[in-house]
Amino acid sequence: MSIILGIDPGSRLTGYGVVRFRGRHFDYLGSGCIRLPEQDLPERLKIIYDGVSELVRQFQPDEFAIERVFMGRNADSALKLGQARGAAIVAAMNAALPVSEYSPTQIKNAVVGTGGASKPQIQHMVTQLLKLPAAPQADAADALAIAITHAHMQRGLVALAGRASVRIGGRYR
Repeated sequence: MSIILGIDPGSRLTGYGVVRFRGRHFDYLGSGCIRLPEQDLPERLKIIYDGVSELVRQFQPDEFAIERVFMGRNADSALKLGQARGAAIVAAMNAALPVSEYSPTQIKNAVVGTGGASKPQIQHMVTQLLKLPAAPQADAADALAIAITHAHMQRGLVALAGRASVRIGGRYR
């Protein structure tokens, strides 16, 4: 059993999602957004850091997963996104949480089954997988999808490590 905090970083809105993963089942624990006011970037980064630190205190996660930065058309936006990620990662590291990072394509593949999934498709699948009564806001759904992706990746690694015969140097042992 593991509690996973997923973060969808942003310099204006940072989504979060928390799930408990048990075997093959998920329990929804919470989600939402850290809304950032129109202030200078350093103040917004502090709000992200403080917000993620509070989420860690509130939910006591075992693991932390975050979306990787992708380079879009606007280098300034990508730089701000990277700084927002950094603030969230430092909060996780200060709590001694292991940090895992996933690309947007990995997240979409893990949750929807295609790397080209749209935000509404992600919202729909997150709602179905977590048996939610309504779709969460897009940024919160993305954060929940990141947490779900992490659980799937960890389950895959555990299954791989648990195989009875492992091929080593061309031979099965």
